[in-house]
Amino acid sequence: MTASAPERVGIDRLRSVVTGPVHQAGDDGITAETAGANLAFAHTPAVAVGAATVEDVVAAVRYAAEAGLPVAVQGTGHGSTCPIDGAVLISTRRLTGVEVDPTAGRARVQPGARWSHLLAEAQPHGLAGLVGSYTGVGVLGYTLGGGLSPVLGRRYGFAADLVRSLDLVTADGQVRRVDADSEPDLFWAVRGGKGNFGVATSLEFDLVPVRRFYGGGLFLPWSSAPEVLHAFSTWSLDLPEEASSSVALLRLPPAPDLPEPLRGQSVVHLRFSHLGGADEAERLLAPMRAVAKPIVDNVGELPMSASDAVHMDPTDPLPFWYGSSLLRELPEAAVEALLAAAWASDSPLIMMEVRRMGGALGRQPAVPNAVVGRDGQFQVFPLGLMIPELAGVVPGVAEAVVRAVDPWATGSSLVNFSGCGRTAEQIRAVYPADSRERLLGIKRAVDPGDMFRFGDATGSG
Repeated sequence: MTASAPERVGIDRLRSVVTGPVHQAGDDGITAETAGANLAFAHTPAVAVGAATVEDVVAAVRYAAEAGLPVAVQGTGHGSTCPIDGAVLISTRRLTGVEVDPTAGRARVQPGARWSHLLAEAQPHGLAGLVGSYTGVGVLGYTLGGGLSPVLGRRYGFAADLVRSLDLVTADGQVRRVDADSEPDLFWAVRGGKGNFGVATSLEFDLVPVRRFYGGGLFLPWSSAPEVLHAFSTWSLDLPEEASSSVALLRLPPAPDLPEPLRGQSVVHLRFSHLGGADEAERLLAPMRAVAKPIVDNVGELPMSASDAVHMDPTDPLPFWYGSSLLRELPEAAVEALLAAAWASDSPLIMMEVRRMGGALGRQPAVPNAVVGRDGQFQVFPLGLMIPELAGVVPGVAEAVVRAVDPWATGSSLVNFSGCGRTAEQIRAVYPADSRERLLGIKRAVDPGDMFRFGDATGSG
């Protein structure tokens, strides 16, 4: 479509009915409107709509249908893994509403709301949502992609498992209330199918009664990586569902906000959390404490609002590339394969994480959904920075880490961790054959023109 096509189908009319900003390619402000958390690529949409109301979203979808353009959606920008080109990109970051019903133990959020917003409203009532490793991530995209909580997941399942209903603007420009009774097939698909079926403008989900937990991280010497990973592979198998853990090989930057012993160092980070008292948590953690003496010990009692302290993820946008794999087991040979692929002193990766899955993550909820990964016992997640001097090698090294554990892999990966640069076929292969065919059938029914082709489920874009 030529540069002048959007004008021919009514860009001025779109601007007249949308409350938020509307930018065309080349306009001042479009770069800021479409910027995401991954600086490895930039979006180049034909039109960007900064939705300030649900009506703005509806108008943008109807405009795209009239113009014959695909639609992409971005909330906080943490879920983007590929550049969006030539589409109508709807930015929902201004829609940050959060409502908590403490009596029902339930919340309703808009698509720009972050987990920090939700926790601020829910924690005074002793409630929490299944927040991920960083509370700055948007609730909605994270949840519809499954939503893996490193503190609450093994006890309560995936965040998508607690969803009760959502409002969805579909390709026909209509707002649908989607739940188990009104739209059972679509309700199954969108919980785990992420962004391929429409623009979600609200999400209602159950909260869980958690105010505090015991957890944090042990920073251990880089030289202890073999002992730590081997010990973790057996110790973590016996953890109760109330306990969660992961190990990350980290190359930390010389950032002034890091403690002096960690600044600019390569370390092993054992992450741990337990939904119980300090005595029981320390009893569970004791075998791993005995493996190596910590350089820094940040384990203690924390409010859920401080759950970022477990993984200590970077908070600023960065140029990054990652991959992932789910493993059915983590035997000694798999640990050795990971060490060979990621522990080399000249590796360009800044992180290689092994996370314990299992528990409630392995069970379908009362109302089944399309979330994949329930058969995974461990997740492997390599990540590197796409800075100029490393951009040519990071993708290959990350892929080599994933390939190194292929003999123990389930053949799938979590949608929110599916990685960058994947082909449509690779994205579709994340889902089992029966789920994939069901997703594609529902997709054809609600979006026959494939308007929403930048999501993760159907891999059509």
